[in-house]
Order: sequence, then C-alpha cells, then structure tokens
Amino acid sequence: MSNSEEPQGNLGLHVVGMLVVDLAGPIALYYGLHAVGVGNVLALTAGTVPPLLSTVVKFARKRKVDSLGLFVAAVMVLSIIASLITNSPRFLLFKEGWLTGVAGVGFLVSLWGRRPLAFSFSRPLLERRFSNGSATWDDLWDRVPRFRRIWQVSTVFWGVGLILDAGLRVGIAYALPVNMVPLWNGIQYGVFTLILLVITNIYHANSGLWEILAAGGPGADAAPDSAEQATVGQDARSSNR
Repeated sequence: MSNSEEPQGNLGLHVVGMLVVDLAGPIALYYGLHAVGVGNVLALTAGTVPPLLSTVVKFARKRKVDSLGLFVAAVMVLSIIASLITNSPRFLLFKEGWLTGVAGVGFLVSLWGRRPLAFSFSRPLLERRFSNGSATWDDLWDRVPRFRRIWQVSTVFWGVGLILDAGLRVGIAYALPVNMVPLWNGIQYGVFTLILLVITNIYHANSGLWEILAAGGPGADAAPDSAEQATVGQDARSSNR
C-alpha cells in the first residue's frame, strides 16, 4: 500500500506511536531511572533502547533496508559505545542534534530528487482529505508549476528549520546540566514543530495550495503569473533567514 493510500486511522496511530516511542518513552525512562539512583550514562543509554528497537522492528516487518533507519541506529549505537567508553553522557545528548541536522539536510537534498520530502510527508495526510477525485497529487505535480513550487518552498522551510533546531540542540546539550537536557529537548521538539507547522500552513494558505487542491483538475493547471514566478527565489531565500 502506498503512502497516499494509507488509511487515516492507521496514520494517526502511527504518529501517536512514534511520539510515544521516540519522544515520551526515552524521556520518561531516563527520569524514572534517574529517580531511583541510576547514573546519567546508563539512564540515557536505556532511553535509546525504545527507538532503537522500533527501528529493528520496522526492518523486520518490511524486510527492506531503510538507509535513514540504519543511519539512526548506527548513530545511537556509536553514541552508546562512546558514552560507555568515556563515561560521558554528552555523546548521547549530542546525538539529538546530529540526527535533527541530518534530517534537515535530507529535506534540502530532496529538492533535487523525484519529489521533495515535504510533499511526500504531507501527501498521506492531505491528498484524500482534500481531493475531489479529479486529479491525484502526481497529476498536479506534473501539470501545475505553482503546486510544485509550493512543496519545494515548504521543503526549504523544514530543512532550514530543522538545521536551526539541530544547532540549538547541540548548544543545549553542551551548556545545560545533563539532567536538564532531555526535558528541554522534548520541549524544544514541541515548540519547533509547532512553529514550523504554523509557518508552513500560513504559507500554504497565502500561496493558494487549498484552492489548487479544491480545483483538482479544471483550472488548477493554469500557469502561474509573472509575479508568482518572480517570487520563487525570494520565497526560498527568505526561508533561510
């Protein structure tokens, strides 16, 4: 089943499960173990187990090599080894910044791929909800230049935002006391995600995405006017500030 065909209920459960396993679980596990006297290194190491197991389970279910999943697992394992060897928890705390930074770079690199990541991640959430049945997102991508530009600029927003997020995470991991970092990382995750969602949705409304999706086929493939074309570069540059 493709992403565009994934049932909305299953997608919602997947998102909730991801937040529990990758965000809430490690934080709760760290503070729970820390409260009963477990040291920072071991408590943080235990916090990496849920997302690491999740990666292994996904691999076992899909029987397919996921390069991003393998990278995440490798970073986690190397962080654990480095922390145990040096007895320093900072390596485990820095990994959050590195992984977020790689995700941001991945968004930007996807601009040169078949579809940008913002398009791929949003499609399961939006395509069937706003579709009038006359055109798929692949049709709109092929026929509507403005539709392509919207997702390219959205991808720049998320790529730059995640890289900024990563830099702040590394600074927090270095500057704050170790037992404060997991909580602040969780708070920062929610705040940055909310900010990026608000910025993206404002841009989508102002750029006419909802009108394109509602129109589907008729009228949606009209070429953008010259003013729209002239602002492509300006939108992309502004998102990097």
